[in-house]
Amino acid sequence: MAQLVLGPLLRRVGPTEATIWVETDAACEVEVLGGSDRTFEVEGHHFGLVCLTGLEPGSTIPYEVRLDGERVWPRDDDPYPPCAIRTAHEETHRGEPFVLAFGSCRVAFPHEEPYTLRKDDDARGREVDALRAMALRMMDAPIEEWPHALLLLGDQVYADEVSPETLAFIRSRRSTDDPPGEQIADFEEYTRLYREAWSEPVMRWLLSTVPSAMIFDDHDVHDDWNTSEAWLHEIRRQPWWEARIEGALMSYWCYQHLGNLSPDDLARDDVFARVREAGDGSAVLRDFAGRAHRTTDGTQWSYRRDWGKVRLVMIDSRAGRVLEGGDRSMLDEDEWRWLEDTASGDVDHLLLGTSLPWLLERGLHDLEAWNEAVCNGAWGRWATGWAEKLRQALDLEHWAAFEESFVRLTRLVADIATGRRGRAPETIVALSGDVHHAYLSRVDLAEPARSRVYQAVCSPFRNPLDKRERRMILFTGTKLASRIGAALARSARVRTPAITWKSVHGKPWFDNQIVTLTFSGPDATLRLERTTPEEPQLQVTFEHRL
Repeated sequence: MAQLVLGPLLRRVGPTEATIWVETDAACEVEVLGGSDRTFEVEGHHFGLVCLTGLEPGSTIPYEVRLDGERVWPRDDDPYPPCAIRTAHEETHRGEPFVLAFGSCRVAFPHEEPYTLRKDDDARGREVDALRAMALRMMDAPIEEWPHALLLLGDQVYADEVSPETLAFIRSRRSTDDPPGEQIADFEEYTRLYREAWSEPVMRWLLSTVPSAMIFDDHDVHDDWNTSEAWLHEIRRQPWWEARIEGALMSYWCYQHLGNLSPDDLARDDVFARVREAGDGSAVLRDFAGRAHRTTDGTQWSYRRDWGKVRLVMIDSRAGRVLEGGDRSMLDEDEWRWLEDTASGDVDHLLLGTSLPWLLERGLHDLEAWNEAVCNGAWGRWATGWAEKLRQALDLEHWAAFEESFVRLTRLVADIATGRRGRAPETIVALSGDVHHAYLSRVDLAEPARSRVYQAVCSPFRNPLDKRERRMILFTGTKLASRIGAALARSARVRTPAITWKSVHGKPWFDNQIVTLTFSGPDATLRLERTTPEEPQLQVTFEHRL
């Protein structure tokens, strides 16, 4: 009899529909609440995606998972609350709050005491996992207090920093003396990363109960992934890279991307149809992944999700970059047009999801903008080589380091906030991770705006910076760093941004942490919670009405 390997994961949920994802150890029929789906196969792994329709709006519906008619979830000895689907009300005027939790950067090392060990001292030393701590709290709280959705903004798995368990698996199948050494090499090894990240019992319960939206970032593939054209040319010369990038995109498609899509999107997806029809879809998916990492045309990982009058527009700011031919853009032209069309609409709150922050501390912003200009020849050809080395060494590859893209995104936000693209939302919030600290910045446009505009960053769930790294981040927020950055930017003739922004709280936070956003009519509130050092609990660090 087939068994569950991973899942169930509750992915998209609307007023009358829901999508549930599973991985099984054999081909089978997956059944949930009367809906069913035959699994499809990739490289010997079996996946099912059940799309439910006709659900009762505004309901809480417990569910079970059956494989070939046999119940496999929940288990008979499961100590956790029943997993359930909470559908939204069809009426959007009811004024009931909507709560979204978000963050990024989570290493899935063992959750064992002592939590206070640092990562240099012990393999367990990533301290308390904020996402797991939230799940433990939920178990003792009424369902009305649970978040309605969870947004995972990249680095769910670390291909270049594996746990002792995954390393043992790698060594059981190949020598780590040869590249890529102790890093992930291919699809099969990626499946181990996802199994480790999602199979811990508390995390498994959380993902079965709270709908999730996801996107990748660099460590899902490789540190500095798509930093620049020079990086791209160098990595493509490595003999192990082809298997690595294909395995990364194939596994992302199976484990994360499919669940981001609506049932209508899935019905229109040609790759999904061909993988299912193939019996073993390995060749189809490998061919797709090979084309996807060599081109930006026609491959779009971005998506939209609406929760009543709250809209999330998730932007792929990694795989869709234009880097070759003298151009440098965070998105290709097709994705820019999609973003401009999708971000405009009759909503109360617009969330722009991008794993990489749109707005950094001003000193760091100017440093990245200066570096890009020097890489492009602003100081002459003699400086381009060392500027490129600096770009890669310091990870200077956020929106500020793609100046034309920064300007274009800023202009889009301004157009939406001022009502030039229809009714302006009450708030526009860019949601980001990546940088291993958290902050909230208020944005002032150069003209009167109808929307309140913010950059909200939450990172990490579990992977804190060391003391040296924290000091570097704190320095970028000082007046001295701002003066240095401004002088460098002027020397390279970088344009002054058309907006200003400032932290609403002072210094950033570096703990393992999680943010929740609560939307109620025109109002929105942000709450940041950090883990306590000795046990898996959360305490409120900061709360702000947007």
